Amino acid sequence: MSLLVVGSVAYDGVETPHGKVERMLGGAGTYIALAASHFSQVRLVGVVGDDFEPEDEQLLAAHGVDLEGLEKRPGKTFFWSGVYSADMNERETLTTQLNVFADFDPQLPPSYRDSPYAVIGNIHPKLQKQVRDQMKSPLFVGGDTMNFWIEGTPLELAAAIRQWDFILINDGEARELTGEHNLRNAAKKILEMGPHTVVIKRGEYGAILFRPEGHFIAPGFLLETVFDPTGAGDSFAGGFMGYLAEQEIESLDSATHEHLRKAMIYGSVMGSFCCEEFGVGRLRTLTRDDIEARYREFKAFTEF
Repeated sequence: MSLLVVGSVAYDGVETPHGKVERMLGGAGTYIALAASHFSQVRLVGVVGDDFEPEDEQLLAAHGVDLEGLEKRPGKTFFWSGVYSADMNERETLTTQLNVFADFDPQLPPSYRDSPYAVIGNIHPKLQKQVRDQMKSPLFVGGDTMNFWIEGTPLELAAAIRQWDFILINDGEARELTGEHNLRNAAKKILEMGPHTVVIKRGEYGAILFRPEGHFIAPGFLLETVFDPTGAGDSFAGGFMGYLAEQEIESLDSATHEHLRKAMIYGSVMGSFCCEEFGVGRLRTLTRDDIEARYREFKAFTEF
């Protein structure tokens, strides 16, 4: 089963207490696609400039990512840089250069439009809805958002969310979107907006999955050293949706509690691996055996 991933493909500059990298492959679409590629066939839609390195394109292709939807334009690839705090729970953006991403207008190749599953990354809600409208009878589709869109385009965001089967959102954004401080109440309001399933990401503290019939809490994996948390949330999304696509779930209504709970743990596994090296470094070398070993660790330390 194919998973459609739509989002940014970028270069990042990152500084953490463990070092500094001036330029490395990044972007939400990249992290989601690489994480999901360990479970499912991935079709990537994004845009890059003519400075996009051949080795980075080869990396994606080597992981089986279909790049027919990766548009190349004259100009520079989206670039972001930032500095993380000592505990890496906060970060300061130093620069955001949209470059060719400023005019991103995602058009799905005809071969992508029958994709049964999709994760639409953090782009303008109007574009998120545009992507969903191009799909032919998908089984389920979800997306991500951020405070910039919550504050600046609330009506467009509401229209996009209404078409989603699930939403991935962090705890601060869930509170801002709903005006509810209590996450259980916030999730209830989001469920009323359209999605069947809400996943609220809580950084190092894990994530919570909410459904009308109940919720499930997945802890974060305790790493000895966190080198770089950039892309961890997107890697979570890739693991979560990649696993569900691998299981060929026909709809979120038919997904069992077991499927969804396992998807949450696989998402947490992929997010934890992402933090072990700068950028996509660990996702480059990761094997399915590594993933399954950490999945078993998760099971061991949460079982009682």
